[in-house]
This record gives sequence, structure tokens and C-alpha cells, in this order.
Amino acid sequence: MKILAIEKDLPEVSESMFTDEILKEEAARAWQLHQSGVIRELYFRADRNAAVLILECTSVDEAKAVLSTLPLVKGELIEFDIIPLVAYPGFARLFQDQ
Repeated sequence: MKILAIEKDLPEVSESMFTDEILKEEAARAWQLHQSGVIRELYFRADRNAAVLILECTSVDEAKAVLSTLPLVKGELIEFDIIPLVAYPGFARLFQDQ
């Protein structure tokens, strides 16, 4: 199942809390998850500093568990909106008998 995960800002978190050390740990963990095939795509929004991930997981619960292993999530510096995706069904309309 494809999962879209969009980083959310937490109001009580300041930029100074994002140390070089924790950001390096975050990048290392994201790399591990990418290499294992769980993170399929990883982006930053063009309009603000927020990560957007495409995950391949068996369920939303698995996606939540995977994201909870990220150092920034563990450190309660970020969290994610998690959105399960399905394939667009509209193309079937093109092939329906008339």
C-alpha cells in the first residue's frame, strides 16, 4: 500500500532544537528506510520547509511505526499526517461498454 506522509509543524518546537547531530541522524535513518524500500520517494515542499514522503507499507499502522523510528519523530520535533492512497479508478470509465 502506498502511503503519503506530510510533515506537520509542532507549535512548541523552535528551529534551534534541530541540531546538526539530530539532522544527521535523521538523514541516516531516512537513508536506511529508503535503501530497504520502505521510503520510496522523499521530497521537501517548495513553499516551506517540510518533508513529504511516499512509503510502501502494508498498512497505516505500519507506516506510523516506521515513521516513529525517525529521530525527529522520536524527539517529538515533528509529526506526520499519514494518508493511505489507492490507484485512481477513473480510467475504468474509458473502457465501459456503452
